[in-house]
This record gives sequence, C-alpha cells and structure tokens, in this order.
Amino acid sequence: MARPKVAFFDLSSCEGCQLQVTNIGAVLFELLGVIELVEFREVLSERSAARYHLAFVEGSVSNSEAERRLKEIRARSDALIAYGSCATNGGVNGMKNCNSLVAAQAEVYAEQGAWFPTTSTRALHQLVTVDYMIPGCPIHPDEFIKVVKAALAGLPSPVPDYAVCVECKLNENVCLYDKGITCLGPITRAGCHAWCINNGNTCYGCRGLVSNPNRSGAAAVLHHYGLDAEQIVKRMTMYNAAMEPDDA
Repeated sequence: MARPKVAFFDLSSCEGCQLQVTNIGAVLFELLGVIELVEFREVLSERSAARYHLAFVEGSVSNSEAERRLKEIRARSDALIAYGSCATNGGVNGMKNCNSLVAAQAEVYAEQGAWFPTTSTRALHQLVTVDYMIPGCPIHPDEFIKVVKAALAGLPSPVPDYAVCVECKLNENVCLYDKGITCLGPITRAGCHAWCINNGNTCYGCRGLVSNPNRSGAAAVLHHYGLDAEQIVKRMTMYNAAMEPDDA
C-alpha cells in the first residue's frame, strides 16, 4: 500500500515551526515510516510529487505572489494543514495591518519600498479552505503529532477549544494575576500545556482566541486586580492583529 505523500511549505515566517518539526526526535523517524515525504525545503532538495495527500503550510500571506502560491498548493492537496501562529492567525506579521502599506514598505525598505509590492497580512483560512490548524509560536511537538495522526486517519482536529487557564491550573501554577501581571491565558486557545507560564513567562496569546471567548469575564478579572484593559489589547495585537471579527 502506497504511503501518503506529505509536503511542507513556507510563506512569510521565521521558519521556526519547520525547525520545530525537524527537532521532534525519534518520533520523526517513526512518522517517516508511515508517510512519503515529497517536499520539505528545510530538509530535502528533491521535489517529486504533482499532488499531496497532506500539505503543511507555515507562514502568513503578505503579497500577491504568496496568495497565488497558496492557492496552487491548495489545488494540489487533498488536505491542507496551517501550522504556526503566522499561518493560523497572521502571527507577528499581522502587526503590519496596524499601519498603511506605504508606511510598512518605507519602514522596512526606506526609499526602495515601492520596489517590493505588499498586501495586508492574512492567515491561510482567510484565503483558502484549511482542514486542520496547529496554532502556536512555535508549534508544540505533542500537538503536531496529534494533528498528523488525526489527519492521516481522517479524524476531527484534536486541538482543544478551551482557555490556556485550564492547563495552567492543572500544572498548579500560581495565577499571574495574583502577582499583578497581565496574562492572556483566560482568552487564548489551550493546547500548549501553558508552556510559557510554566517557564516563568506570561501568555502572549500566540495561539489565537478560544472560540466564543468570555470577554466580560476577562474584563471582570482585570477590574478585580485593578489592571488596565488596554494592556490586553496591546498584547493581543502582537500575534492577532490580522484576525477578523469572525475568527474570534
């Protein structure tokens, strides 16, 4: 029986999520035993397939060339998986949407800005049908494996749809609000095992909003601790500026 053909692609990104895949260790070799890896620029020079069973795409769309390329990949794939914050919710690239495109071009390329056509940053699902998402900056290895298994079996996405606070409490962390620190855990989608908070940081919302986030509850928490809601907005902008209202 032929193994499923799997390909990895990248658009506008730091490529950190691709490196995360290459660093998952022995599990990667087990995975390679059940799939046929046909394209992955980070690790392969060959390109050997006209069609893919699974196409993984990292990065956001930030120009017309990337949009054309994404639609071509979608047309050649049975299932498309967006992985990493840039692909699932625009990521840090989305901050470009807070200014005019002309200002963004000038900031990066100075007087040569017009030489580099650009568009507003968009996540993949804003342009094509996405079958599975693996959020996070970078993706969590355990979640990557779970989604790959689900995709190969044709099962629904295993990515949870509850807040990071749930996982944070299971890890018995002291709530950062009790320390007077603003955290996006109450409204951010879980699945990272509260990775950042476990390691002494705060949640920056890199996994995007949980569905139907309890905004009034989050506001009540901020009020209780005497914190400014503007801090939440600023932090949410870091990874989610490209998000549209319907994405929440």
